[in-house]
Amino acid sequence: MSIFFDLILIKKQEYCNLALNKQTKMCNDLQKSFDKIIDGNKEWVDFVKNDTSGRFQQLAKGQNPEILWIGCADSRVPANELTGTKPGEVFVHRNIANVCVHSDMNMLSVLDYSVNVLKVKHIIVAGHYGCGGVAASLSSSQYGIIDNWLQHIKDVYRLNAAEIDAITDKQQKEDRLVELNVQEQVSNLCRTSIVQNAWKNGQQLAVHGMVINIASGELINQNCTFTSNDALSDVFSYK
Repeated sequence: MSIFFDLILIKKQEYCNLALNKQTKMCNDLQKSFDKIIDGNKEWVDFVKNDTSGRFQQLAKGQNPEILWIGCADSRVPANELTGTKPGEVFVHRNIANVCVHSDMNMLSVLDYSVNVLKVKHIIVAGHYGCGGVAASLSSSQYGIIDNWLQHIKDVYRLNAAEIDAITDKQQKEDRLVELNVQEQVSNLCRTSIVQNAWKNGQQLAVHGMVINIASGELINQNCTFTSNDALSDVFSYK
């Protein structure tokens, strides 16, 4: 009997050692990836330290961006790199599939601050081809809590179902919904009281829709720019 229990104890110890080794490896891998972040910051600190333009000292005192960028949270579409802008030149808000809805207090808070405090001149809604959120919106699969967020994009599909359903190629179908989603979010922004009051008060403000081609880096203008509420129907145009 004692031999039997000894074998159990040995197996249990082997299992614990295996689990410990896996945990140690995982911790080492996490530490290595975190160290890359710290090393990257050290390089940035050296760059800032050696910069002689004085722009970082100026940025430490405040910001004065002309652009509000509302983009997708996708890691492949960074605003500054895509627009050739420097730190302090773009105010950024990002979420899954660059959605702008009137119940999103996060987005509205960013919009209000950028328009009424920072006095930005341009708002860019930037979608991108190959957007996973848009692709998921054309699926009947469930992905979790994000399904509720994707309903906003499914609504864009619903409004344009005839056009989208007429496209037989899957990729082209997704690409077209990316474009239509950007146009719809531009419209949503223009219908907010924040943007309309800025126009009413004579503030120079343009709302643009762009789509990013990740493969080429190109920002493709969707030609849906608004600089006033004149093009909105009476129902959506505040007096």
